[in-house]
Amino acid sequence: MKNFPDHYQELNSWMDKLGLAMPDVMHGFGALHESSLREGALNSKTKELIALGIAITVRCDGCISFHVHDAMQAGASKEEVAETVAVAILMGGGPSVVYGIEAMQALSQFAALDL
Repeated sequence: MKNFPDHYQELNSWMDKLGLAMPDVMHGFGALHESSLREGALNSKTKELIALGIAITVRCDGCISFHVHDAMQAGASKEEVAETVAVAILMGGGPSVVYGIEAMQALSQFAALDL
């Protein structure tokens, strides 16, 4: 089983390194990320849950780490994350079951850290 909190920290460290290697690209990505998840017609929690559902269906471990963490930071409950996994499974089939399990593992690990 992956350690999602450690994975999250490692990815953050490597994103900093990417920022040094390609500052314009990472600055642009950071601005896009911030702008996309800013409160609007949808709140940030809802946007993070949408991002998590997409992360599961496209099979992105790192994205699962980030969006479970950030959804929890935005106030998502265990039940909301579980329902997001259910919708991702609907849209992505069997592979989404496997990555949905990873999202639930990440939820459990981050919850143990009292985020």
